[in-house]
Amino acid sequence: MRQMITRLDDDLHARLKLKAESEGRSVNEFVTEVLKAAVDKAETPQEWKRRLLAEGKLVAFEPEGPVPTRAELDELMRGTGTAVSEALDWTRGEW
Repeated sequence: MRQMITRLDDDLHARLKLKAESEGRSVNEFVTEVLKAAVDKAETPQEWKRRLLAEGKLVAFEPEGPVPTRAELDELMRGTGTAVSEALDWTRGEW
């Protein structure tokens, strides 16, 4: 069996101690169980995304309507000209 030493701020240590005591366990037993759960838990990509969304660590945008196909986008952009290409050429010194 290995021993691990880690630094915890006083507040976290106090909260761990209170939580372990409230469950009638030692801090070591409680922390070991939490670490095992964290390491052993296998998440599917869908579960991972749902968890991150729930924790506010990921933002997802849903389109307001149907997403246009590439062909539809090409048709929408037809006739808009070459302004962007020309601007890129100019910034590259190709004019």
